[in-house]
Amino acid sequence: MILWFFAIGLFAVLTILSVIDFRTMILPDVFTLPLIAGGLVFAYWQGVFLYGIIGAVVGYSGLVVLELAYKKIRGIDGLGRGDAKLLAAGGAWCGWAGLPFILLIASASGLVHALFLSKGGEPADNKLPFGPHLALGIFLSWLALFVFR
Repeated sequence: MILWFFAIGLFAVLTILSVIDFRTMILPDVFTLPLIAGGLVFAYWQGVFLYGIIGAVVGYSGLVVLELAYKKIRGIDGLGRGDAKLLAAGGAWCGWAGLPFILLIASASGLVHALFLSKGGEPADNKLPFGPHLALGIFLSWLALFVFR
């Protein structure tokens, strides 16, 4: 029963964040930070708190390093700090071992999204929100790790 409470909460917040990011290209802290905290509560409940802490730290710092490197190389922003906070939430919910799967799903779905936009005649420099793709990766990875194991 408690697992379904966590599942519904995670799904609801990820859906809200996805809609906001599609509309505004912003992932507000008012949703991402409590999502990190909720993931750590879930990790504690599952007895994997340390994995959640490590996942949150590695997820956040990994995307921040990527964000800064991209900006230094290209001179423009490629990722926002909200994406890093959302991946930190994914790390809290799925643990450090879930991060590669989250990023694989997010990158693949983002690539498919970009391909559909390019086939639809959208300009090549059109910005693409990454948050919804991270949200998909987080939820599918979490389901695989904790619900359908």
